[in-house]
Amino acid sequence: MRPLDEKETTAVFEKLFKFTGNNLKNIVEQPSHEGSESTPGRYCFRLHKNKVYYVADSLVKRATNIARPQLVSLGTCIGKITHGGSFHLTIQSLTVLAPNAKHKVWLKPTSEMSFLYGNHVLKGGLGRITENIAPGDGVVVFSMSDVPLGFGVAAKSTQDCRKLDPNGIVVLHQADIGGYLRMEDEL
Repeated sequence: MRPLDEKETTAVFEKLFKFTGNNLKNIVEQPSHEGSESTPGRYCFRLHKNKVYYVADSLVKRATNIARPQLVSLGTCIGKITHGGSFHLTIQSLTVLAPNAKHKVWLKPTSEMSFLYGNHVLKGGLGRITENIAPGDGVVVFSMSDVPLGFGVAAKSTQDCRKLDPNGIVVLHQADIGGYLRMEDEL
């Protein structure tokens, strides 16, 4: 396990910024109350076997006693670095993205299952949408009861969604909590 280098840090922060905007500062500066220390520590990003982890500093210090081949996971796996050097968010990052999301979409109860099976969000299944979404922005998808279901990329702006037909795609699916069941061997 090692800290991210400059190129990896840039890729991770660019992807996180796409979903959180200026709230990225909240993720980086969030105090950690893990461990027995009385003063809160910080969270950091670490790379282990091409996976990026969001982990408390105190936990990283304690993990140094474990040999790298025996270390399976540490903290929250938020994504992975591909062989080409790009960064892909995984569904585990939803716990970090949801409270800090800049753009949000709420689904009607009838379309939640469709999204959880890996389908895109259609206009007919849209319950609410935040203002000022541009095409290509990162969007966190919620149920109407504010349960985070997944995330994706906006296909249309907020203004275009109002004029769109009910079968038009609003959010392109990237990951959802149903992915735990579909890919449990890979996670």
